[in-house]
Amino acid sequence: MNSRIRIAAILLLGFAATLLAVDFGRRQENLYASAASETTGKENTAGTISESGPSPSTDIELSRQIERAIKDSPFAGARWGVFVMSLEDGRVLSSRDGDKLFTPASNMKIYTTAVALDLLGADYRWRTSVYAPAEPDASGNITGDVTLYGRGAPDLVSQTKEKNPSLVELADALYARGVRRIKGNVVGDESHFRGNQFGDGWLWNDVQWYFGAEASALSINSNEVDLNITPASTSGSPATVAINRRADYFRIVNNVVTGAPGIPTRVGIARGQSDNEFVVWGEFPAGGKGFGAHLSVSNPALWAATLFRDALVARGIVVEGQVVRRDFRGVVTERFDPQRAIELAAVTSKSLGEIVTETNKKSINLYAELILRTLGKERGVLAPVLDPTKARERGDDEAGLAVIRIWLERAGIPAGNLALHDGSGLSRLDLVSPEVTTRLLAAMAKRPASTIFRGSLPVGGKDGTLASRLTATNGRIAAKTGSLTYDDSLSGYATTSDGRVLAFSIDCNDATSRGNSISVIDKIASVIASYSSTSQKTSKK
Repeated sequence: MNSRIRIAAILLLGFAATLLAVDFGRRQENLYASAASETTGKENTAGTISESGPSPSTDIELSRQIERAIKDSPFAGARWGVFVMSLEDGRVLSSRDGDKLFTPASNMKIYTTAVALDLLGADYRWRTSVYAPAEPDASGNITGDVTLYGRGAPDLVSQTKEKNPSLVELADALYARGVRRIKGNVVGDESHFRGNQFGDGWLWNDVQWYFGAEASALSINSNEVDLNITPASTSGSPATVAINRRADYFRIVNNVVTGAPGIPTRVGIARGQSDNEFVVWGEFPAGGKGFGAHLSVSNPALWAATLFRDALVARGIVVEGQVVRRDFRGVVTERFDPQRAIELAAVTSKSLGEIVTETNKKSINLYAELILRTLGKERGVLAPVLDPTKARERGDDEAGLAVIRIWLERAGIPAGNLALHDGSGLSRLDLVSPEVTTRLLAAMAKRPASTIFRGSLPVGGKDGTLASRLTATNGRIAAKTGSLTYDDSLSGYATTSDGRVLAFSIDCNDATSRGNSISVIDKIASVIASYSSTSQKTSKK
């Protein structure tokens, strides 16, 4: 009798536990639906039938076409994630592992630029200043160091160029201020930003190339130079190796020879991890074509100071001291404080809206990293560290990533499982989901800077990194591209054939087959742009 009672009790407890589990699951679904509706501003009606909205059969057909594009490709064995939703009513139209994590590559720039536009404003500008201990005396002398102080301007250049702020402009301003002699050093100060100048998770062999340039608060000429190799006209003679900028700041070890006419070109280039020595080796055919490479510059703040001294001298200002660099790692009591110095000259950058457009259209990693650090510097208070005693140890890049995470959460987009490690997507540690990326795009479509943000994205067949892709879509796709070894992505907006706007994200990881997966991604994007939301009335049987 007692055993029967025990068995009955166990069955009752199990039944109660099942009811609780079902109830808990329903609550979790309701919470998620609530978060999703907050993102879209409307009820999440995916899977329902609407007189004016797409019918379930239309959604199923879209998913079938996406699946067919993947299965019929050489990259069917890769990891694919696709998420598509309507901006009109917030319906999820298709999802293939949309909640799974993928390496986004340069789609990470969507997160950085969208949040920066929303929180800093499209009119935000960077200021680069020249400071001195005091005004020049009656003879035009400045006694002490002159500091070139950077605040992260991405577009500062050495020579005057279009709308870009330049060092020549600053030198002219100092001369107009009466400065004729500097009895001290020219200091390139990059202390405005704290933290590592490289992204967390960047590969060591990426940083010598232009796309791995250091994100210094005092960046100049995009922190890159062009190295050009020209073979001799006769075999046995050395090839010419030259740099398009001031050559004495760099050291070139030229081991390139000119071989017999018609031989294959073989070339290797290596830059030191913390210097500007370029070792170049290989063999070129006599009279053959040359070779060029875009390389990053180590210690860009010192390079900026060097170029600034050149500009000062060219303008007729004597510099008695040396060129030196200063960053945030100095003794706290000896750090430079702009508030205690005299600003003799300053230039301002293009607007953030313009910089974001260049960042996304051309996929410029350096710009994205500087925007991220600026976001952390200016809005880091929105995401305070849990332990205030460690606040000074947090880099501005980390602060910027924390702000992005806060922004997503406030937009009702669950971001707890994301791994955010840089602002450009060069890091192999970044992990995001197609769904979060798409919901970010949907949320951004409701923000004041939505028009500028959408306009910053490359347009299929028209401009940027999509100029030669998606030509058949007639400009109806505006999306950010992304590519790393074995990983490709595309996320943005598609205007359908009947005029509706969809947000989407496509990720392909681990695509180790010959070639790349971009053609398949473009086929999926074309399918999305061809989507028709014509409703199909259903009849009861």
